[in-house]
Amino acid sequence: MPFVPVETPKCPACGKSVYAAEERVAGGYKFHKTCFKCSMCNKALDSTNCTEHEKELFCKNCHGRKYGPKGYGFGGGAGCLSTDTGAHLNRE
Repeated sequence: MPFVPVETPKCPACGKSVYAAEERVAGGYKFHKTCFKCSMCNKALDSTNCTEHEKELFCKNCHGRKYGPKGYGFGGGAGCLSTDTGAHLNRE
């Protein structure tokens, strides 16, 4: 019977094999401890401040900056949260 090497998962950040002793998991992907850092600011991550987007790791701040809501009116405060339906304008 020929020798068949065990397939190990590849780190999305560097493409090398990840072994159990050095793995960190985020978004279903296994990363090396040294690769487990924000792809924008290079801040070291842990399970409390890590966000994964399309195999890239981000800290929560950088993820919000890159993929969060943008544009005029974002963060306008409680004044934007109106429950008025405009029914008083439809007087006949």
